[in-house]
Amino acid sequence: MLLDALLLQLGYNATLVAIGAALLGTAAGITGTFLFLRKRALVSDAVSHATLPGVCIAFLLMAFAGGDGRNLAGLLAGSAVSAGIGLWCMNWLTRNTRLAEDAAIGAVLSVFFGFGIVLLTVIQTLGVGRQAGLEGFLLGSTAGMLYSDAVVIAAGGAVTLFLVLLTRRPMTLVAFDPEYAAARGLQVDRIDMLMMGLVMAVTVVGLKIVGLILIVALLIIPAVTARFWTERSEYVVLLAGLFGGVAAYLGAALSASAPNLPTGPLIVLVSFALFALSLFLAPNRGVLAAVLRHMRFQRRVHLRQGLLALAQGQAIYESLTLRLLRRADLVRADGVATGKGKVRAAKALRDEQRWEVVRSDVTQEAAAALYDGLRDIETVLTRDQIQEIDRRIGGPREVVS
Repeated sequence: MLLDALLLQLGYNATLVAIGAALLGTAAGITGTFLFLRKRALVSDAVSHATLPGVCIAFLLMAFAGGDGRNLAGLLAGSAVSAGIGLWCMNWLTRNTRLAEDAAIGAVLSVFFGFGIVLLTVIQTLGVGRQAGLEGFLLGSTAGMLYSDAVVIAAGGAVTLFLVLLTRRPMTLVAFDPEYAAARGLQVDRIDMLMMGLVMAVTVVGLKIVGLILIVALLIIPAVTARFWTERSEYVVLLAGLFGGVAAYLGAALSASAPNLPTGPLIVLVSFALFALSLFLAPNRGVLAAVLRHMRFQRRVHLRQGLLALAQGQAIYESLTLRLLRRADLVRADGVATGKGKVRAAKALRDEQRWEVVRSDVTQEAAAALYDGLRDIETVLTRDQIQEIDRRIGGPREVVS
């Protein structure tokens, strides 16, 4: 059944939900990247929790008006209004009081979510409408979703993704350097509000699929995951969209194949799995790469210290150092230096003497700053400079490596 879900063979509804989730995940990943780079990740948490009162009020209004209280378009419209009010309150508190942004976020999040829980409890005690299932907006649920609901989600995800791609350049500039963006003539405040508006759009569209509690994960985790793989902002944006889309698609497919499991947590778990893989396997910033770099650095240090010990006639007791020297054919099994080892040792000692001269010369401050005990001096100074240092040191002018 899972294979059928992945291949979009479970009917129109499941197919639309999977496509809509993929579009939503892509839009969330790209939008979340700008929040992440702007260091405003928690804003999405406040916006998502602020949607609950709007969902409940919209349900009550539609139910008392004689309509279907669970009409998805109406519920999403109510959540958008509520989220907009919450976003306005947060910005007002930040700009007109002494509250820091994190405190304003905490205030808006707790008040709006608390009010929404009260309304949700009240709805459960009323006999109006078909209130059963409204809790699905907390954690997300696509089980029993109507065809019209799937169309709304797919269309909303596509429109949101289009708007994000359309405005990505000014948002990237503001996210990295708002002062430079202002100097270029961009309206930073308006672009910030546009960014928040897109976050609100992603949140509202994703309520039914991911739920208001976990939508923040779909906004932030793909961006953090993408950051492990590249240093370039445009690639971070693309990879975040890819990771978000894949996680949402796989999560929706899993939920379609197991209707009793909520969609939102499954999407978040898939997203976390991609994050964990990136954390360990990313080539530059991953844990495995860091361990390998440390091991290579450790071997370089031991080899360098072993060569200096050979040059100065000191005994070597460290087993790793001896093993590395033997492997490089620099010492024999009894620890005595080979011909190649003697040349390399003399070169290492000579380089240390050269570096001492460089570090004591105030005119070579820039070159001295590059000294780390391992760097070859030939990568920093020219041949003429090295010959001048050798003249000042005395002794052999050059050691052949």
